[in-house]
Amino acid sequence: MSADPKIAELAPSAHELTSYDKEHAITYMRLLDAAADNADWREVARVVLGLDPTLEPDRARRSFESHMARAKWLAGHGYRDLLRGGWPKE
Repeated sequence: MSADPKIAELAPSAHELTSYDKEHAITYMRLLDAAADNADWREVARVVLGLDPTLEPDRARRSFESHMARAKWLAGHGYRDLLRGGWPKE
């Protein structure tokens, strides 16, 4: 698992855990933490996803929403597969 994995424009939408999900588990946790803190999506897109919402507002919003939805799916459903398979190793 890379310390700073490349963020895709859109997160997966499969009904099972993907290699992308495993690689980005920490990114998803950071997104959920930001949501719990009521952080502004633009700041989260910039800090967590590495996107500039000022330069690319539509792309940043799409990517943020996609990854946040995936983070919530992982927290509610996909974590079971993650736990069964073991936490990704560096």
